[in-house]
Amino acid sequence: MRVDDFDFALPKDRIAQAPARPRDSARLLCVGDGVGDGVGDGLADRTVRDLPALLRPGDLLVMNDTRVIPARIRGVRRAARGEAGIEITLHRQLPCSSESETRWLAFARPGKRLKPGDTVCCPGLPEATVLEKRAGGEILLAFEAGAAALLEALDAAGEMPLPPYIARSAACRDDREDYQTIYARERGAVAAPTAGLHFTERLLEALAARGIGHVFVTLHVGAGTFLPVKAERVADHRMHAETGIVPAETAQRINEARKAGGRIVAVGTTSLRLLESCAGDGGRVHPFAGETDIFIVPGSPVRSADLLLTNFHLPRSTLFMLVCAFAGTARMKAAYAHAVETGYRFYSYGDACLLEREK
Repeated sequence: MRVDDFDFALPKDRIAQAPARPRDSARLLCVGDGVGDGVGDGLADRTVRDLPALLRPGDLLVMNDTRVIPARIRGVRRAARGEAGIEITLHRQLPCSSESETRWLAFARPGKRLKPGDTVCCPGLPEATVLEKRAGGEILLAFEAGAAALLEALDAAGEMPLPPYIARSAACRDDREDYQTIYARERGAVAAPTAGLHFTERLLEALAARGIGHVFVTLHVGAGTFLPVKAERVADHRMHAETGIVPAETAQRINEARKAGGRIVAVGTTSLRLLESCAGDGGRVHPFAGETDIFIVPGSPVRSADLLLTNFHLPRSTLFMLVCAFAGTARMKAAYAHAVETGYRFYSYGDACLLEREK
């Protein structure tokens, strides 16, 4: 497969710059014969608040409860050769043996002149030293503070790390709430699990009243999710790693729901990637704690979920490849063409689709 096989035309005015208000008023494109019809070819135009009527009693939602940290910081790079302004986006925390130091992989802009030994000073944050420069543009930073102290400082001084396609010079005050799910609790992500942004307390109550439950997993989404696929062949792309947890009680509830005849609904590609990382024969899910770099492409077996709620993704992206693997490439290209033609809003603050797994 070539990356070009997953390209499509997307006008810039389809890229959402702000979320729908209220959250559950976003449009929802249903894709598949088992999730309604209305515009032909197994497609139906709905809204997210219709979700309780589209699902069945006994279905189970699997949600990612990661919490986005204000991981974008601005400051000064200091070195013997002089000072320069710099913007840092933290990417992934790495283990560190010292309790007084925290290490993060990060992206820097501009980053070409950074060298190991340089220091980065940002107002309100502990000083950081550049330890390494890695392939792909990553740098390894060591902050002079423990993990808890650094997170507290970031809460006060950092910015929400909005995706590059949201055209603002900096995040605004509303983004602190908008770019966070209402059930976010485990700090560590630097990008939101965007399918979950559509949920409200009212919607969760309506789902529960219909007998549709939910459980939580945690996958700390990294900034690597926005990196372009530079390879020409899909097989040559190296997937980024992210840290995740599937608690034993969550795995048990998922397996019990499936055994009782309920459908498993992955809320977001992050939840699906994590479930597939710990799914065995027949889709049975096992407890998990660690890193995953799973790359789901057409031809990959998808065993752990029956439905996928997700936003609309970038052309040529690993996430568009994932939804094609889940629901079928031809079907997803037709669905995206319909979404573009009828004015659906794309990407993180955009609308959603509910996909039935291709049999």
